[in-house]
Amino acid sequence: MSKVTKPFILIAGPCVVESVDLLHEVCETISPIAKECQFDFVFKSSFRKANRTSIKGFTGIGDIQALEHIQAVSRHLNVRCTTDIHESHEAEMAAQYVDILQIPAFLCRQTELLQAAGATGKIVNIKKGQFLAPDDMGKQAEKALHSGAHSVWLTERGTTFGYHDLVVDFRSLMIMKETHHPIIYDATHSLQLPGGGEQSGGLREFIKPLARAAMGVGIDGIFIETHPNPEKALSDSATQFPLSQMKRFLYELAELRHVITSFE
Repeated sequence: MSKVTKPFILIAGPCVVESVDLLHEVCETISPIAKECQFDFVFKSSFRKANRTSIKGFTGIGDIQALEHIQAVSRHLNVRCTTDIHESHEAEMAAQYVDILQIPAFLCRQTELLQAAGATGKIVNIKKGQFLAPDDMGKQAEKALHSGAHSVWLTERGTTFGYHDLVVDFRSLMIMKETHHPIIYDATHSLQLPGGGEQSGGLREFIKPLARAAMGVGIDGIFIETHPNPEKALSDSATQFPLSQMKRFLYELAELRHVITSFE
């Protein structure tokens, strides 16, 4: 097997901050596994969920409190952290607590949001809109870079054709690679079934096979939302991956990573 020299990015954590205890449990579980796999681990949790299927959906525990929890846990374990921002004024606020700012897929074309994120000088991870062609993502990256972003990552999370479903076209990973930005595959949101009830559904059973497929195509990182008890998660319960199964899952991805790079 060839030696992997380029760091592989792992973005993982619970969908939203429910409590500081949850953040500690997830981060403390994943961090040592990521080190064993030689993954560049970025701890993720949303400080607030601004896009809910229903008005009844959980949104958060309070912005500053959630951001403080994310920062405290990441510093305790000496890992980088990221969170979503939804409006331009949130960029500067969130940048005080996290290392990487994430742009939600629905907002990936919002010029002022991308510029505000870039102006913080942070890394900006832009999720490809469910409605957007992959070759349009380079334009979104430019908006953040020209405003001062340290660098930009691009994340694939599926394409919607309506009817409460998403489809992953693995050609998009190769097309976005032409931008020369790190390309990440979102293994959990790609399997959502948006809307259609009080909350989005999902097809958790396909997370592992599609993640393997993305590794085979060749990616720079993977995004996985995980929870100790997904069925009781307050957001994205249908697609969060069980925390107890993450060790085996990440070991499998690490093995695939070595195999794929041996052909490069």
